[in-house]
Amino acid sequence: MTSYRGNLPRYRPGTDHVESWFVRANDAASARSIWLKATVLTRRDGTSLVQAWCSTFDDDRTQAFCTEVPLADATFSANELGTFIDLGVLWLDLGPDQIRTGGALEHDGSRVDWDLTLVRTPGPLGRPLSLLPSDRLVEGRLPSNKLLTPFPSGTCAGRMSLDGVSWDLDGWSGMQGHNWGVAHSPEYAWGQCLFLEDGTAVGMVEAASGRTEIGRRRSPLVSMLVVRHRDQEYRFDRLIDLWRQRPEIVFPQWTLAMRGPHGRAELRMTGRPSRMVCLDYSNPARPTSYCLNSKTAEVELHVEPTREPAFTLRSEHGGALEFLSDQPEPSVTTLSHQEQS
Repeated sequence: MTSYRGNLPRYRPGTDHVESWFVRANDAASARSIWLKATVLTRRDGTSLVQAWCSTFDDDRTQAFCTEVPLADATFSANELGTFIDLGVLWLDLGPDQIRTGGALEHDGSRVDWDLTLVRTPGPLGRPLSLLPSDRLVEGRLPSNKLLTPFPSGTCAGRMSLDGVSWDLDGWSGMQGHNWGVAHSPEYAWGQCLFLEDGTAVGMVEAASGRTEIGRRRSPLVSMLVVRHRDQEYRFDRLIDLWRQRPEIVFPQWTLAMRGPHGRAELRMTGRPSRMVCLDYSNPARPTSYCLNSKTAEVELHVEPTREPAFTLRSEHGGALEFLSDQPEPSVTTLSHQEQS
């Protein structure tokens, strides 16, 4: 997979479809992060719109912004040089080795604006990644929700201003992802983390545990996990081997133990409710879902490879952690896009 193919738009007007491109940047020195997202929502009845999201995380001070625009007023273009998305209030230039984004959103007297560049980490750590084990599954009908990470690891430059307070983003670490499906999964936990040594990324993990709907029934939790450590990659992506995966989702913590040909891995991610935002996610033909969103989660990863020495990686506040459910969480303030438009 190339970053070009990984960021190609997949939506078709007149179908039930939800699709997002997102960018995250984290400060290595503190629990600060910025998360940006463009989401396309189309429905069979022909209605369609695009949402521009920005959430900021600064210790216990969290804030979220969202604006909706008609899909007809947005620009989407793609070629071998990348994908360009312009919603007016937010734009994304998703190139092969560099991403740029800028924009400004307002709500209830608050304003956030940004100009951010993300440059891919050279070598295996920054190579485009898919949690799914094959391109056939990415392009096929099943699973119904797809997730690609065209930029798993990068270095940021730029600035952000929140209510007149400027953040210098130079040297922050970051990533960019892309997902789509007929609707959001009915339940999932997703996480991604870059592990740094002296400000340089030396490892990363991305994982997900989720359910899908088969007819009127929900499947068991199905999990995937990929670890990159220096020049090595360890994949735990055999979707049907449920006896080799032990996921446990108990908000605000998610733990996942996996076994496979590459060895064993145990992941624990913990978010603090005071450092999270609860975002209402619209679905084309289903009730609203609620995303409990942390971008400063604590992460611990232990890997016992089959042929290499075991290692443990930790991050105090560098993890992206999301829980999706059909109910909001009382301990996290829900920030509704209807209220923020």
